Amino acid sequence: MSAAPPALRPAAAVGSPTGVGCADPARGIALMILAAGLYAIMDALVKWLGPTYPTLQLVFIRSLFALVPLGLVLMREGTLAGLRTRHPFGHAARALLGIISLAAFFHAYASMPLADVVAISFAAPLFVTALSVPLLGERVGVRRWSAVVIGFVGVVVMVRPGPGMMQSAAWIALLGTVLYALVMISVRKLGRTETSTAIVFYYSLASIVVAGAFMPFQWVAPTGGDWALLIAMGLVGGIGQIAMTNAFRHADVAVVAPFDYTTMVWAVAIGYGVWGDVPALNVWLGMAVVMASGLYIVHREARLGLRRGIARRLQPRR
Repeated sequence: MSAAPPALRPAAAVGSPTGVGCADPARGIALMILAAGLYAIMDALVKWLGPTYPTLQLVFIRSLFALVPLGLVLMREGTLAGLRTRHPFGHAARALLGIISLAAFFHAYASMPLADVVAISFAAPLFVTALSVPLLGERVGVRRWSAVVIGFVGVVVMVRPGPGMMQSAAWIALLGTVLYALVMISVRKLGRTETSTAIVFYYSLASIVVAGAFMPFQWVAPTGGDWALLIAMGLVGGIGQIAMTNAFRHADVAVVAPFDYTTMVWAVAIGYGVWGDVPALNVWLGMAVVMASGLYIVHREARLGLRRGIARRLQPRR
C-alpha cells in the first residue's frame, strides 16, 4: 500500500525471522524516513496514472515490478529457504485481503487529494488494536481502548459523514484501511512461523495472478512515458518495503514508528506541488487526533513489551 501508519513491528529484515536485536537507531530512523518518502512517491504515481489506467492494471504492474527488488535480495542471500511455508491457505487469505485493500487505496488516490487518503490510512493501528481482541484473543487495557475511541472520533472528523457519504471516495479509503488492519492481523498469525520473505513474496505473486486474470478485459496499452512511470511505481514500492523492514531491524519500534508519519509531509508537499491540493481543516484536525492516538498505542505496546510478529508496511499497502 503506501505510507502505512505505525502499528506493529515489522520483521527484522527481508528473509530473516523476527526478533533480531536493534543496533543502530540513527540508521533505523533514516531508513524509515526514506521508506516514507518512497511510499509517498509511489502513491503520487498511482494518483497521476489512476485516471488513465484501470485500478487492477495498476495493482498488477505495481506487484509485478515490486518483485524485482525482492528478487535481488533473494539472489544476494543465495537461498530460497525463506520461501518455505506450512500455511498456504493463510497466505491465500492474507493475499485476498491485501489485494482488495490495495485496490481500494489505488481507487481512492485517483479520486481524492493524496494527503487526505494518507491521513485516513493512519487509522490502521486503531483498527488493528480493536480487531486483535475478537480475532486474536489479545487483551487490550482501558488506556488503549480509550486511545482507540478517541482515534475513531478523529476518523469521523476526516470522513465527515453526511447525506452523500456513500458516494464519497473517503469511504473507499476507510474500507482499504479496515482491510489493511485485517491484513495485519493475518500477518501477526503468519509471522509466528513464516519468514517476512515468504509473506511478501506470496502476497506479490497472488496479486500478479489475481489482477493478471483481469488484464485481457481491462488492459489499457501505456503510451508515451507512461511505461517508465508504471515501472517506477512498482520499483519504488518494492524498495520502500525493504527500506521500512530494515528500519525496524536497526531500531526499536518506539523509536522508528513515529517517523512513518513523515509520509504526510511528503504527501502534502507532492500534492500541493503537482495538483495544488491543500488538506481541508477537518482533515488536519482529524489527522492530529488519529496520529496522537496511534502514537500512544505504539508507545503503550512498547512499554508493555508486546511482541506480535511481523509488522504491516513490509506488505504493499498501496
